[in-house]
Amino acid sequence: MRRTPRNEIPLDGRAFDLLCLTAAVVLGLHASHLPPWLSAALATVLGLRWWQRRRQRGRAPIYLKLPLVALLAATVIFHYGNIFGREPGSALAVGLLVLKLLETETPRDAKVAVGFACFTLMAALLSDQGMVATFIVGLGLVPALATLRALQPARVAASLPRELLPGLGLLAAAIPLSLLGFVLVPRLDSPLWGAPPSAQARTGLSDRMSPGDFVDLLTDDHPAMRVSFDQALPAPAQRYFRAYVMTHYDGRRWTTMPNGQSPAPLEATESQSYRITLEPNGQQVLPALDVPLEAPPQARLGANREVVGGKPVQDPLTYSLHSAVRYRFQPTLDDATRRRSLLLPAGFNPRSLALATQWRERYGDHDDAIVKAALSLFHDGGFNYTLAPAPLGRDAVDDFLFATHEGFCEHYSSAFTVLMRAAGVPARVVTGYQGGYWNKLGQYLLVRQSDAHAWSEVWLAGRGWVRVDPTAAVRPERVSLGAAAVAASQTGWQGLNWLQDIRNRWDVVNRWWSEGVIGFDALRQRGLLTPFGVRDTDTTTLSVLLAIGSVLFAALGLAWALWRRHDTDPMRAAMQALERKLARAGIARRSSEGPQHYLLRAARALPTQRAELDQLMRSYLDLRYAYTDPPPESVRGFKQAVRDFRPRHVVK
Repeated sequence: MRRTPRNEIPLDGRAFDLLCLTAAVVLGLHASHLPPWLSAALATVLGLRWWQRRRQRGRAPIYLKLPLVALLAATVIFHYGNIFGREPGSALAVGLLVLKLLETETPRDAKVAVGFACFTLMAALLSDQGMVATFIVGLGLVPALATLRALQPARVAASLPRELLPGLGLLAAAIPLSLLGFVLVPRLDSPLWGAPPSAQARTGLSDRMSPGDFVDLLTDDHPAMRVSFDQALPAPAQRYFRAYVMTHYDGRRWTTMPNGQSPAPLEATESQSYRITLEPNGQQVLPALDVPLEAPPQARLGANREVVGGKPVQDPLTYSLHSAVRYRFQPTLDDATRRRSLLLPAGFNPRSLALATQWRERYGDHDDAIVKAALSLFHDGGFNYTLAPAPLGRDAVDDFLFATHEGFCEHYSSAFTVLMRAAGVPARVVTGYQGGYWNKLGQYLLVRQSDAHAWSEVWLAGRGWVRVDPTAAVRPERVSLGAAAVAASQTGWQGLNWLQDIRNRWDVVNRWWSEGVIGFDALRQRGLLTPFGVRDTDTTTLSVLLAIGSVLFAALGLAWALWRRHDTDPMRAAMQALERKLARAGIARRSSEGPQHYLLRAARALPTQRAELDQLMRSYLDLRYAYTDPPPESVRGFKQAVRDFRPRHVVK
């Protein structure tokens, strides 16, 4: 290790420990978004550097630092493909912060590292802006503030908890001004850094589906959307939210068919009005209850009445809809739609096609009877609902129907639709969400990613398109109780339903945070003063209000400081308290004795506490004679050290 130059003040051990704690907190907050191997490697480097400096001070040599920096950049490029963007940029920043500690040996180095740590800490909010994540990031500033306090001259060392507590006080004092800035600092229409949105979509729903694609989605408990209803809450059997309608099948995968047709005709006999707040998912499709009657602004209705937005959803989006829950959907089927809804690839699933042909020969033109025959097969044929099904081969439907007999909604909807088409019944696959948890406190339906579902629609003469859910024939509780109950029975965690219930109830707080904080954009800021008769709050008005608020806060702070100020000398009062403690131990101060000579005499009389008294003496002399007005925090530290001092027996 290269030693610190003589003209530089070495960094105190406690300050370096706090700096290492700061870096560890930053690494911990980013760990969930970093590759596990990178997090483990950086934690190892951080731990080794902390251990090494406790044994010997000194910077890491240049021939060690440069290869590590190059290796960090190479690993980030290897894993992410580049160093630009949210994820690779955050990974690179965290790595550079940890490597910065290899050369941190002076207070100046530590201040630079703390500033960079705060920047990297805030970068964690690019991945998660939830209330809990934001609160934890705020707490992550505490060790950074403690590190800066430890760099102040003439500080009295304290225990680690007492080093961290003042940081909490500083954060609490900053909350009012932070709220003022949050509300009044003019918002930008796009992020300042111009970083592209994350490419990872949480929803997992897409315009294609093959058996097995939903398995990760069905175990994801993140909220997908929240739904408020104008009328009574729909029954569980009506809580189907349409996203994609898939008509093309290639033997393995179902996909949507783009077309420019107008929405299919719909005759509604009962409807429902509601409002959806959709979480960011990177998709353009907007889920809608059952069959929507119209599209919200900036969106359109597809030919099969899917709602498609104008751009991918990258921020929470709220939209209102009106849907039919009892209806006749496209009662007359045109030839082109009928052909598309009957088309099957040649050379796939011969056993399934043979079974469907037998049903057609047996039931003739009674399509209803063919649908019931397929549902009876699923109900009575020994099928099992599981989130861990056996893999399927080339003839996936044959393997599922006649071999494995296990799967989840994708398997059942795909196999049912193939059987219907093979029997001459027009059919298609629909994906979206089903179920949800009714939050009584917030009066909304919470739909999670795990509520993703796939079902079928068949066209029946005189009735049009009719929803058929073959999964309900195998596990009716998937519809009546929801995906969470089925998943609990699959994993054996039924006893933790109370925990899931608490999570669902707590979501009302997350909803408030999402709508009131994350959703506070430039548009809502411009309408901030609407209750006071100002329709559009421009940047000038916001700036004036911000300036007035800042001046008021400064005036309040000054008034508080003047009110707290008094004529007594805090250092003298602390010294008198120390003199009283020593006098009770038999070491009274003489009238002509200065503080240095008095404390040196006390140290000789109390040899076991010589180090404590020597530290108290140096701190007192520095604060008394090195400053015109000593730092308040250093004064408080000295007073705390005096309170903690307990004299022992005097040596005669």
